[in-house]
Amino acid sequence: MWYLDSGCSRHMTGDSSKFSKISYKVSGHVTYGDNNKGKILGSGKVRSSSVVEIEDVLLVDGLKHNLLSISQLCDKNLKVTFEAHHCLICHASTNELVFVGKRIQNIYMVDFENTSFDSIACLFSKNDEPWIWHKRLAPIHMGHLNKLVSKKLVIGLPDIKFKSDKLCDACQKGKQVKSSFKSKQHISTSNPLELLHMDLFGPSRTRSLGGNFYALGLVDDYSHFTWTFFISCKSDTFSVFRKFAKIVQNEKDLKIKSIRSDHGGEFQNESFEKFCENHGISHNFSAPRTPQQNGVVEKKIDLWKSWQGQ
Repeated sequence: MWYLDSGCSRHMTGDSSKFSKISYKVSGHVTYGDNNKGKILGSGKVRSSSVVEIEDVLLVDGLKHNLLSISQLCDKNLKVTFEAHHCLICHASTNELVFVGKRIQNIYMVDFENTSFDSIACLFSKNDEPWIWHKRLAPIHMGHLNKLVSKKLVIGLPDIKFKSDKLCDACQKGKQVKSSFKSKQHISTSNPLELLHMDLFGPSRTRSLGGNFYALGLVDDYSHFTWTFFISCKSDTFSVFRKFAKIVQNEKDLKIKSIRSDHGGEFQNESFEKFCENHGISHNFSAPRTPQQNGVVEKKIDLWKSWQGQ
């Protein structure tokens, strides 16, 4: 703990472990209030956290307490404000808080090992900054803010002129429009089963005739032929696909070369990975939050959802 002392002319301590950087040099004495003297052994910086750094601190032989000089803090362009339960040390020019001292009985002290400011709710506020009011009110257009001021529709809104002299990041991002994916005008595959698009739909509000809530859709990229399998739960996806792959490859006398799906857990799992490795199937995934990359089957899913009223 460090004492905030208005009667102390220099920062000083007798504990050399407090210093982050020190230069040892005997340079005179410090005279105490009882006229005793302590030898100055050196000076340096005290830095107990990434926030607080105190310069020009004297190391005094035999000093039992850590003292912070109020006058020396003020010389560093700091402002010290004492209140009933604490004191605030801020930059004089910007009012930015540096650290907080606590009142313990009749003495103000600082603990550099605990520089949390959680106990302070609000240390400095501005009510005449137009862009702060713009952000506080939703953000609202500057022209509307001027109307609110002229008609006095908001209590506490200052009588200032609001101008759009710069861009608001939040407004700019909110008004951005995503560019659409261009439709492909040609088929990128040359044979059936060369690429299969897969997606899962569910749970639906209405059961299928077999009492299932989920539907697995597979679309062939070359022919756009669609297979639909109704399943009871997501975990059945792999077993249904494995049976389908055997049947369709024997039926068409062709091999499945590649499949494409999203990153859903029903597709991206160890069972699917081992099956694809054993049968030489490339499993492609669409980018997260980009269903357009798997749009062939997504259009089918959207159609099923419309039928279900979802």
